[in-house]
Amino acid sequence: MHTLIAEGLRKRYGDLSALDGFDLHVPAGVIHGLLGPNGAGKTTAVKALATLIDVDEGTASVAGFDVRTQAAQVRRSIGLVGQNAAVDEVLSGRQNLVMFGRLYGLTRTDAETRAGDLLGTFGLTEAADRPVKTYSGGMRRRLDIAAGLILTPAVLFLDEPTTGLDPRARNEVWTTIREIAARGTTVLLTTQYLDEADQLAAAITVVDHGRVIAEGTPEKLKREVGGDRVTITVHDRLAETARRLGAEADEENRTITVEVTTSLIDIVRTLDDLGITVEDLQLRRPTLDEAFLKLISKEAIR
Repeated sequence: MHTLIAEGLRKRYGDLSALDGFDLHVPAGVIHGLLGPNGAGKTTAVKALATLIDVDEGTASVAGFDVRTQAAQVRRSIGLVGQNAAVDEVLSGRQNLVMFGRLYGLTRTDAETRAGDLLGTFGLTEAADRPVKTYSGGMRRRLDIAAGLILTPAVLFLDEPTTGLDPRARNEVWTTIREIAARGTTVLLTTQYLDEADQLAAAITVVDHGRVIAEGTPEKLKREVGGDRVTITVHDRLAETARRLGAEADEENRTITVEVTTSLIDIVRTLDDLGITVEDLQLRRPTLDEAFLKLISKEAIR
């Protein structure tokens, strides 16, 4: 069953086409990455799915509800965490969550109970009654995500949740996101951090100019760049070795990078047959960054 479905979404702002036939299919209970350069249409797509804007064409449903004809039901089924923190820094963590609970229509008793549960879930119980302004960046972001989970949504939209955080805080938020998905909530994650999508997402949709240009698992997207690569550092006979291996040489660093089309053993045998002394040999797999850049550059050429 797909919790998120979008088909042929189009949205124009004057002469600008923010969405140009955008499609998306996300199964229940997974983390799905939505990647693209600035202005690609990621945030517009999230706003459309969250019923914050209407589209000009196309259909979409969230948790089984149509975003255009059943907007109220959609809003009760989702949580939305934007790029900027929505919590009040003067209030304590507990006060913030109780306030959000009341805004969502919970009774005070239910809001206080839910706040306590979420503070415990996200490791914020000890800091619950401190002003949020005393929290670290990671703690604030976890609290912000907790606020988006007040009603235990079927779908959580996370729009660049770790922007501006240091590595430790990012890891804290990553752990939180994994735990959310493990409990059955579908997470749509928009991010410009390719390593973040690689670490978290079961599948990724790449968007540019308002339309999908690629989708699949991180491994599938990496394979589209090519196979594994071996970087070989040699002391001499650089040009000859590069020619025999069918690769280009980096004379400054005295290295040759070869794509592994058969096996690493074949490359080592060729080096041995040539009598080449290898100073260093490193096997490297394509990164999601490389796949992303290749996909975007292909789109720019079209």
